[in-house]
Amino acid sequence: MAGRSFRHTLRSPDTMLMTIAIPIVILLMFVYVFGGAIQVGGDYIDYVVPGIILLCAGFGAATTAVSVATDMHNGIVDRFRAMAVSRTSLLAGHVAESVLRNLVTTGLVILVAVGLGFRPTADPLRWLAVLGVLAFYILALSWLAAALGLLAPNPEAANGFTFIFMFLPYISSAFVPVETLPSWLRGFAEHQPVTPVIETTRGLLMDAPIGNSGGVALAWCAAIAVIGYLAAGALYRRSGRD
Repeated sequence: MAGRSFRHTLRSPDTMLMTIAIPIVILLMFVYVFGGAIQVGGDYIDYVVPGIILLCAGFGAATTAVSVATDMHNGIVDRFRAMAVSRTSLLAGHVAESVLRNLVTTGLVILVAVGLGFRPTADPLRWLAVLGVLAFYILALSWLAAALGLLAPNPEAANGFTFIFMFLPYISSAFVPVETLPSWLRGFAEHQPVTPVIETTRGLLMDAPIGNSGGVALAWCAAIAVIGYLAAGALYRRSGRD
């Protein structure tokens, strides 16, 4: 099932291109349009790249929701149910392909960022930790996206349901320090799932202390993954009874 999903992606290169192009355009906008006015105590590109990476994962997860919704509405799932195919394999295939695809696009975005002046100072062990955190975050988003794809009445609605994946990084420490936000917004920014993941990724890439951000980030990812997995399983079983 993962191979099937990956082949679908290869047959639709425009989808992967947009998944890469949109975060790169946002990176260019923040670095060259807004970066000169934002003070973060260092090079702004080093500050903003971790947020762009998570934004890239959000765009990729939206694609997963659309793919799941498309499968549910084009009749192929009914055929799978008549075959010796486990109930979870279809969703697991979409999620596995999403993790692989998003890691590839994230790597390409990082390469572009390095070309623009991004200079991480992480050693190989910290790079491995970054890979683990990002993979866990993408896995969590992918399961939640699969659930939203099952919940959506059509593929177009599935794309809209995942809007929050792209919106949350803007109300976090992705682009500006949370201390600069209004007090009524700061509390949300500090206690939503994206901020600790960004702080952990940024600290690991720039060889800086991460405090308790790592534990909080992993806890958020685990909670989202479990909720997404359970919801996706329940919705898939319910769709089989309708």
